Amino acid sequence: MKKFIKNYATPLILLLSILFGGLVGIIMGPDARVLEPLGQIFLNLIFTLIVPLVFFSVTSSIANMGGMGRLGKIMLNIALVFAATAIISAVISIVSVYVVDPTEGLGHDTIESILQDGEGEISEEANKLSLPEQLVKTVTVTDFSALFSKGNLLQLIVISVICGVAIALAGEKAKAVKDFLNASSHVMMKMIKIIMYYAPIGLACYFASIIGQLGTQILEGYLKVFIMYLVLTIIYYFIFFSIYAYIAAGKEGVKVFWRNAIAPAVTALATCSSAASIPINLDAAKKIGIPDDIAETVIPLGVNTHKDGSVIGGVLKVVFLFGIFGKEFNNISTLISILLVGLLVGAVMGAIPGGGMIGEMLILSIYGFPPAALPVIAVISTIIDAPATLLNSSGNTVCAMLVARFVDGKNWIKGRRKNELTGQ
Repeated sequence: MKKFIKNYATPLILLLSILFGGLVGIIMGPDARVLEPLGQIFLNLIFTLIVPLVFFSVTSSIANMGGMGRLGKIMLNIALVFAATAIISAVISIVSVYVVDPTEGLGHDTIESILQDGEGEISEEANKLSLPEQLVKTVTVTDFSALFSKGNLLQLIVISVICGVAIALAGEKAKAVKDFLNASSHVMMKMIKIIMYYAPIGLACYFASIIGQLGTQILEGYLKVFIMYLVLTIIYYFIFFSIYAYIAAGKEGVKVFWRNAIAPAVTALATCSSAASIPINLDAAKKIGIPDDIAETVIPLGVNTHKDGSVIGGVLKVVFLFGIFGKEFNNISTLISILLVGLLVGAVMGAIPGGGMIGEMLILSIYGFPPAALPVIAVISTIIDAPATLLNSSGNTVCAMLVARFVDGKNWIKGRRKNELTGQ
C-alpha cells in the first residue's frame, strides 16, 4: 500500500486539488474569480521555463542516442511497427469522437471568453495559407530570435533535433557540449519540480475560478473524456493487442501473449510508469520466446518513443479544445493535422523528460489556443494516467512480437524454442 501511495502520490494530490478547487468554485460561484491570480502565477512560472526546457531536453536526448546503434533490419522494423500501431491508435481515437462528442452541451462561447487571456485569438491564419505555406510556417521560422517564443514550439523542436543529431555525429569532440546539455536538462527538470510544489495551490485556484464561472459544465466534459478513454483502453488492449499477437504468431501467438500479459499489466497499473515495467516486460518477452536482441531493443526503446496510450490521449486533448472553443474538425485537412499532432504528442514527446507538458504546449502552439487552456488539458493527462500507462507498457511487448515476426519469419516462436531445447 505504501508503494502504491508513493507511485500515485503526485497525480492523486493534483486530482484532489482540482476537485477541491471545483468544489470551492461551485460554492463561491462567479466570486471565485478572485482566486484566478494565484492560478495565473503557476501558469506564468511554467510558461517561463517552456522554451529552455524544450531545447535542453530534446537536444540532450537526441545527442545521447549516438550509442544506440542496432542491426539495420531490426531498427527498420521497429520504426515501421511503432509507426503503424501509433497511427492505428490515433485513427481509433478520432473515430471515437465522432461517436461521442465529449464537449457536447458545453457553453462554447462562455468557455472561450473565460479562457481567452488577452494574449491573442485562436489563429485562423492557417486557413488562408496554401498547404506548402502552412508546412513552411509550421516547421520553420524566419529568424533565430523567434525560437524563443512559446508560440513556436514545433519549430524549436525541429532545430533542437538537428542540433542533437549534429552533437551525436561529432562524437568525442562535442563531449563538453553534451555534458553541458545534460546538466542543463537536469537543472530545468529540478526547476520544474520546484514549481510543481505550488501546482496543487495554483491548479485549485485556477479551477475554482473556471468552475465558479462555468458551473459544472466542464466537469461533465472531463467525465465523458475519462469514460471514453476507459472504453478505448478496453477495446485497444483486448481486441487490438490480440490482433497484433495473431499477426505475429497466429493462434499460438495470442495464447502465449495473454498467458504472460498479466504481470506487466499489473505492474504498469500499480506503478503508473512504463520505465518501472521494463524488467517485467523483458521477463514476459523471454517467456513468450522473443529473441533477446529484439526484446532488449524494442522494450527499452519503446518506453521512450512508442506510446499508443499517449497518442490516444493526445488526440482527445486536441478534440477537447476544439470542442470547448466551438471549432469544427470535420474537414479532412484538420483531421489529418489532429492525427499528426496526436502522434507527435504521444510518441515523440514521450521520449523527453517533461514530455507531457511540452506536448500540451505544442497543441496550444500549433492551433493558436490561448495559454490559459494549458491546465484544462493537463487535467486530462492526470485522469487518464493509469490506463494510458497500461497501453504504453503492454504495447511494447506485443510490438516486440511483431518485430520478431518480420525479422525472423513466421515461425520465430518455434525456432526460438528449438534453440532453447538444443542449448543454442
